Amino acid sequence: MKLFRFGPKGQEKPGIQTPDGKNLDCSSFGEDWNENFFANEGLYRLRHWLVDHQDSLPEVPKNARIGSPIARPSKIICIGLNYRKHAEEAGMQVPEVPIIFMKATSSLSGPYDPIFIPKNSKQTDWEVELAVIIGKRAKYVSVEDAMDYVAGYTVHNDVSERDFQLRHGGQWVKGKSADNFAPLGPFLVTTDEIPDPHNLRLWLKLNGKILQDSNTSDLIFDLPTIISHLSQYMTLLPGDVISTGTPSGVGMGLKPEPRYLEHGDVVELGIEGLGSSRQVAMNDPEA
Repeated sequence: MKLFRFGPKGQEKPGIQTPDGKNLDCSSFGEDWNENFFANEGLYRLRHWLVDHQDSLPEVPKNARIGSPIARPSKIICIGLNYRKHAEEAGMQVPEVPIIFMKATSSLSGPYDPIFIPKNSKQTDWEVELAVIIGKRAKYVSVEDAMDYVAGYTVHNDVSERDFQLRHGGQWVKGKSADNFAPLGPFLVTTDEIPDPHNLRLWLKLNGKILQDSNTSDLIFDLPTIISHLSQYMTLLPGDVISTGTPSGVGMGLKPEPRYLEHGDVVELGIEGLGSSRQVAMNDPEA
C-alpha cells in the first residue's frame, strides 16, 4: 500500500493511493497514520477495511496539499556518513559504528512544502535519504529480527545548515532541526511493495541538474544493523522515522566550490518505488 496525508498543515487527513494511481480519502476509517495506528496493527486492519470500503471512498481533490505521510512521530533519528562515497567527499573516515543524531520533530513538513532558509543561515544544504518507518515497539532487537519491525519506507530530504551543524558547538542537531528541514513523502510505501530496500536508486536535482545519483547498495550500515543498533540505546516507537544517510553530491562536497541553497532554488528528489518530492527554497518568512 501507499499511504499519504493531505490537507492544511496541522489538519491533515489520511489517504491511500491505489495501484492505478487514484488518491482516495480514508477519513471514514477514523484514524490518522500515527503512532496509535501503527501500534494497533493499523496496516493489517486498513487492508481488511479497504476490501469492503475502497470502492465508495471519495477521491482527494487534485489541488490538495500533500503533507507528511505520517503524523508527527516521537522521534526522527538520522544516521550520518552512511554512504561510502559521501564519507569520501566529506574527507572523513568510514565510521566503525553508526553515527547517530536527531532532528526535532517540529522540522517535519510535506514533500512539496517550501524549504525555509533560517535566519543567519550561510550554508543550507540538501540530502536525499531513504527513511524507514517503524511499525511496532522495538527494544533490544536482534539484527536477524530487525526488519520485522519495519512498517514501510519513504523519501526524506535531510535539509542541513552546515554552519550551524559544524561550527556552532559541534552539535549536529542545531543544523538539522529548523522548521521545514524534514520534508517527508509523498508516500509511506509498505514493505511488501519494496522487496529489496538495499538496491534502490536515489537521486536529487537542484534547478534541474542531477547532483546526487546513487543506490542504497552503497550503504555502509544496512537497515537491520541500524535498527538493531538503535534499539540497544533507545526504544523505537511505532511511527518513528529512521533516516539512513545520504550519498555523495551534497552542496558542501561540491568541487571546486561548495554550493548552498538560495531563495528560489528548486530541489527535486526521489527514490525508486517510493515516488518523488519537490521543494522550493525560500527565506524563512519569520526571519
